[in-house]
Amino acid sequence: MSSMSRVFIALLLAAAISGCANPNAHDLFPPVATQAPQATVERIFVATTRAPSTDPKIVFSGERSRTESFASVGISIPPEHKVGVIERPRGKARDPSKYFTARSFAPIGTAGEFLASVAAAAKQEDGRALVFVHGYNTNFDSAVYRGTQIVHDANYAGAAVLFTWASSGKVVDYVYDRDSANAARDSLEGLLRGLAKSGVRRIDIIAHSMGNWLAMEALRGLAISGDRDLGGRLGDVVLASPDIDVDVFRTQMQRYGKPDRPFTVLLSGDDRALRFSRLIAGEKPRLGEYKDAADIANLGVVVVDLTKVKSGDNLNHAKFADNPALVTLLGESLRRGDNLSGERDLDDSISLLLRGAGHTLGGAADIIITTPGAVISAAIGG
Repeated sequence: MSSMSRVFIALLLAAAISGCANPNAHDLFPPVATQAPQATVERIFVATTRAPSTDPKIVFSGERSRTESFASVGISIPPEHKVGVIERPRGKARDPSKYFTARSFAPIGTAGEFLASVAAAAKQEDGRALVFVHGYNTNFDSAVYRGTQIVHDANYAGAAVLFTWASSGKVVDYVYDRDSANAARDSLEGLLRGLAKSGVRRIDIIAHSMGNWLAMEALRGLAISGDRDLGGRLGDVVLASPDIDVDVFRTQMQRYGKPDRPFTVLLSGDDRALRFSRLIAGEKPRLGEYKDAADIANLGVVVVDLTKVKSGDNLNHAKFADNPALVTLLGESLRRGDNLSGERDLDDSISLLLRGAGHTLGGAADIIITTPGAVISAAIGG
C-alpha cells in the first residue's frame, strides 16, 4: 500500500474514531447542580507538563509548558457508580449524585511540596503510590477522571498520582501528541526519582496507549543512570494497550534489562485504536496488538491477551479499565504484587489469582497469560 493510501485510510479511520473518542473541550469544573452527601470523594495528585488554560473551568490545556505544574484534585464518585464506567453528563450542569464531579482543586507550588504531600498520603496506606500515565487524544479532564476511576475501581490502597502530558485531545494530532510524550520523558523520570527519595515505599505504574512509550522511556532513562528499580522501590509496571512499535519496545527492554519483577503487558488483537496507529506508523505492528506473546515474554514480561474479553467502548482500547472483571483483577494483582519473586512463584501466584477471580467474578471470557515460564489460560467475568 502506498504512503498516500495509508494516510487517506488513516484519516477516514480517524474520523470514525473521533465520533466515539473523548470530547474535545470538557470543563473540569462546570456548574454543579446539587450536593451528594453519599458520594465517595477520591483525591488524586496531579503532575503535568501541560500549560494552564485561559479558561479556569478547563484548568490545563493541550499546549506544552516549559515548566511543570502540580496540584491536588478531589473527585466525587456517584453513589450508584458501576465498576468500569466513568459516569459523565451530556450537558453542562454536573449532578454529583449521578456523575463523576470535580469538587476541589488545590495548586501545589513546588515539586518539593508536591512530593512531600504525596509521601504523607502514601504513609497512611503502607507507603504505596500509583502513578498513572494516560494515552493519546486525552484532554486534562478525561485524564483526571480515568485516573480516578482506575484507582477507585481497583480499590488501590495508596496515594494516587496522575502524570498528565500535553496531549491535544484531538484525534488528528497524533504526531503532536507523540512529540509531547517525547518532551515529557525527563519530567516523568524526575517524578519517579523524586517519589523514591521522598520516602514512598513502593511505586506502582500503570500506563495506557501512547503513555506506555513515555513510561518506558522514563524507565530506560533510570536504567541508563544505574537506578532502574528506584532503589528497590519500583513495584508493578502495567503496560495497557501499548502504542509502541514492537521493535522499539524490544530495544527499550534490552537496554533496561530483565526486570526483577516482570512487567505486565495487556494486549488485544481487536484494538481498533492501535490499527489507526499502525497505519500512521507504516504498518509496523504495535505492541498492544502483537500476536507473538512468547517473543515478548522472553524479555521478562507477563503478556495478558484480552482479545476475547468484552470492552466498554467499540475501540477495544481500554479493556483493562472499563471491563469490571479486569479492573477488579488488576486491583487484586497489585495487592498481591509483594509476593512475586522467581518464575515458579510468579506462575503459581497468577494461577492462584485467576482461580480466585473465577470464583468471585464467574467465568465468561477467556484470557491467555504468557509468562517467561508458562502459558496459562483462564476464564474471568466479563
